[in-house]
Amino acid sequence: MLAIEVGPVDVARTRYAISPLGEAMQALRVAAGVQAAGPLRPWAARIAPRYEELRRQVPSVGALTALFRRGGYNADFIHPPPSGSGGDFAAELAAVRATPLGRARLELARNLAGLRTPPRYVQRILDAPDVVTRLADALEASWQALVEPDWPRLRTVLERDLVRRAGHLAMYGWEAALSDLDPRVNWRSEGQAGTIEVRTGSRTEWDRHRLAGKGLLLMPTVFGTLISYVEPPWPCALVYPARGIADLLGPVAPAPGGEALSRLVGPHRADVLRALDVPATTTQLVAQLGLSLGTVGSHLTVLRDAGLVTRTRTGRAVRYEHTPLGAALAASSTPSPRPG
Repeated sequence: MLAIEVGPVDVARTRYAISPLGEAMQALRVAAGVQAAGPLRPWAARIAPRYEELRRQVPSVGALTALFRRGGYNADFIHPPPSGSGGDFAAELAAVRATPLGRARLELARNLAGLRTPPRYVQRILDAPDVVTRLADALEASWQALVEPDWPRLRTVLERDLVRRAGHLAMYGWEAALSDLDPRVNWRSEGQAGTIEVRTGSRTEWDRHRLAGKGLLLMPTVFGTLISYVEPPWPCALVYPARGIADLLGPVAPAPGGEALSRLVGPHRADVLRALDVPATTTQLVAQLGLSLGTVGSHLTVLRDAGLVTRTRTGRAVRYEHTPLGAALAASSTPSPRPG
């Protein structure tokens, strides 16, 4: 059980980040069968041949998967929280490659404690003097094979989740921001402060940590499950499953009888309207729906002229969202969200 004590200034200092390297790690867990695929089963089936080829060509990928464990310690240096807002795989990979060998050895020994003895080829890789380089190479190969081809769509889901989460925290506070983060996360208010409670593993005693004005790092993941970071040198961080994972499989499917909206505004325009369940930029809609930039832009113009969509500029980005009328029409033709 993990308890993270939050003070009044931590809301302003909480930040949000996207970790391409983390997605590569979590995608590898799904591909290897360590992590349940859930709503991403079609994705897992599609990349299965790619994963088998990856294992054959890059033996150190097998060493990475041998380290995966659930409910126990996983070496931090192969999945460090990103600095800044993240989003740069090359920068994250460079941080992994810069890990001192001594620290890597300590973390690997802790990771392997209690696990079955790995195969000999894995042990040779983990005992090698260039183990950090080999594991980093495996991460890079996993990114290129499993994640990079789909990254525009993956990033769309992650960015849209962050916009929603940051808005809830800024406007309504911790309880609203954490309410649907994960069933194992709970907020306990204590006046202007409070405690984030995370149920981890089978431990019954509380492991307490204090943000002390440094804020929390929140990172959504498409492939992963709930992960907490509380040990130095990393900042306190929570990795949590992003909303809208089913969007990776294509446009939101209309419910039975939802064809009426398609007949009213056209099938692609209906897809755009349903996709705006979470505010999005034109580029994000292009990535999600697989339509051209010009097509999406044209549909947004028509929907905006009809009073179904509005837009807001934030810095250089222009985000579109439903008007109340547009939300009502989209809700009438969209099924209840699937778990995950």
